[in-house]
Amino acid sequence: VDYRHPRRAARTAAAPSPPPPPPAQPGQPVAGDAAGWSMEERLYNQVWGMFEDLARTTAAYRSAVDFADSRLEQELDKALADPRSRIGAAADTARARARERHAQLADRARAALERDLAQLTAESEVVEPALPPAFARWDSPVWHTYQVPMETPMAVRLGDLGLPEHSGLRIPMLVRLPLERGLWIDAGRTRSAASLTADPHETRRLAGELATAVAGRLLAVHPVGDFTVHALDPTGAAAPALAPLSESGALREPPATGPQGVASVLAGLTRRVDLVQMAVRTGATDALPPDVDTAEQLLIVHDFPHGFDDRAVTGLRYLADEGPSVGVHLMMVADREEAREYGPVLDPLWRSLLRITPVSDDHLADPWVGHAWTYEPPLVPGGSRILPRVLGQVAEARRRYGR
Repeated sequence: VDYRHPRRAARTAAAPSPPPPPPAQPGQPVAGDAAGWSMEERLYNQVWGMFEDLARTTAAYRSAVDFADSRLEQELDKALADPRSRIGAAADTARARARERHAQLADRARAALERDLAQLTAESEVVEPALPPAFARWDSPVWHTYQVPMETPMAVRLGDLGLPEHSGLRIPMLVRLPLERGLWIDAGRTRSAASLTADPHETRRLAGELATAVAGRLLAVHPVGDFTVHALDPTGAAAPALAPLSESGALREPPATGPQGVASVLAGLTRRVDLVQMAVRTGATDALPPDVDTAEQLLIVHDFPHGFDDRAVTGLRYLADEGPSVGVHLMMVADREEAREYGPVLDPLWRSLLRITPVSDDHLADPWVGHAWTYEPPLVPGGSRILPRVLGQVAEARRRYGR
């Protein structure tokens, strides 16, 4: 069975194609060998092809092992069905043959899996260093030569995905831009072993750092003035996590604190959503007031629901529902248990957001075979200064161009 992603097949001769990737030895993987009009698109398709290949080959392995287990059980039942042959040499021989066939099937399935994993691992080792900043890890050398881009990328990396059969292989989790859903960084305790053994205060700290890392990446991969970040920190507890954004000048305004700050920011973004929606419906986008920022907007909400009254909660739900279609996106850092007093009123809000975690957790499922993927957050390595440096370049470019 060929489990290769269909978009990774070679183009037909009649279709125009972009410049070919660098030549390689036969059988060796090449970065950018998928279909696409640009290297960015080819790498994007290649990464998702690797993801689907990994999902399918793991499904094939699990199916083969399940078949071997089922066949062993049937053969053992058959050997024990006749009371007259349950004991003795004939019964022992039948059971030994059944277990031998089971071992052969399992070994064959494992060998096929190891072969596919070796190929995907080799491809990952070639593709990872070739990824542009929007797709790269924070420890990639590409960030050390970072320059503010002139165009918005087609996707952004929000973490890595893996499966338990091959813990060493991680596939980048790429999400298309503009974001169609908001993000929920779960600061509460999850079912994963990493979360159960972690200190709750440490998990909350990591959640704040993850929010800053994701927001910083989104700022860094957009052209100057095309992306604006707002932050709500009602209790002021997230100031250390927000420091790279605040101290670099990447935030246009300081993080809003207290109930009044929350209400003011929500009112401003709600007004923007309403005005842009009306302008789009009437075809009068050039008639927007000059104070309306038409750039993509990201609102970071820390420690929800602290500092939120019923009116603010309603405004937040409105932004989550209506904002993405007109360029207003939501990223919440919250523990759902702390908002349980609202009951089922907030269930639509949680469901509308893409949930990610500050520690490893297997809560994401693919749409093909339903694997539970282990999610690894895209945190900045400890002690690295790459994020403040990149955000400083973003802020400097914005000042230079008056954006």
